Amino acid sequence: MEADRLNSPNTSAVLFEVFGHQLQFSQDPNSKHLGTTVWDASMVFVKFLERNCRKGKFSPSKLKGKRVIELGAGCGVAGFGMAFLGCDVISTDQTEVLPLLMRNVERNTSRILQMYTGSDSFGSIEVAELNWGNADHIRAVVPPFDYIIGTDVVYSEHLLEPLLQTILSLSGPKTTILLGYEIRSTNVHEQMLELWKRYFEVKIVPRAKMHNEYQHPSIQLYIMSHKSSDNIGKGLDCHIEGVEVKETKCRSEEDDDDSCSVNAVEDSQDDLVEEGSKLAANPQSEKLSVWEARRYGAMAARLLRDVKIT
Repeated sequence: MEADRLNSPNTSAVLFEVFGHQLQFSQDPNSKHLGTTVWDASMVFVKFLERNCRKGKFSPSKLKGKRVIELGAGCGVAGFGMAFLGCDVISTDQTEVLPLLMRNVERNTSRILQMYTGSDSFGSIEVAELNWGNADHIRAVVPPFDYIIGTDVVYSEHLLEPLLQTILSLSGPKTTILLGYEIRSTNVHEQMLELWKRYFEVKIVPRAKMHNEYQHPSIQLYIMSHKSSDNIGKGLDCHIEGVEVKETKCRSEEDDDDSCSVNAVEDSQDDLVEEGSKLAANPQSEKLSVWEARRYGAMAARLLRDVKIT
């Protein structure tokens, strides 16, 4: 039974405690779409909100009623973090992912509302289709938003420009962008930061601010605000580095080429070896937490990716 809790090809659901509620997120790792898997960065994102919600900018008193749009929502984990703080969330993804996303939103929202009392501040979540670079989809969700969020939406160079253009199109002067992702490519990571820093004030969340358990050197969270209002709301009309912005295609495993799967900057080979040593030193009788098991699984997958069987 313990193996069923890991993020393996046989795992059809992930149980995750969010703000004291046990939620269940269905997934389909066997599909050809990366959005049908629960990725660890979404858990780190929600647990960060959970830890920092008692006071400050992420408290329900500050966030209640704020409009939030989630890009590349996938299975829908991150959006629930903002909804628990009172936000009205629109979780978006491509059409192939929407049935699974809608199922997760409807099931978990129903459970939450049954348990909540009138004094609690759960906001709302709805689902919409949004392909990055599609002007009709962007208009349909009625920007601007107070917050734009996304987790594990950066994994390939060709997505950087459409993501930026879409964020600019959904923004207002006071929009805050919260993004989290696991670094899988040094090249993509450096290009992403270079592009973001041209348009945003970029702050990296220190690990000391994250949940004590739900964190990892290769998973980073970013809080960004606009440097200038010149391009806000006009993302699809901007011309960045001479790149023509086109509507992005489906997030398919077939599109995830090897260049996006090399070792990360912070999570280098040394980090992987260190993690492997911890795993080897861990007695089999000692039970791993669900998070530790997920991270060891991710480590093993990355180490085995380059192994060729002859």
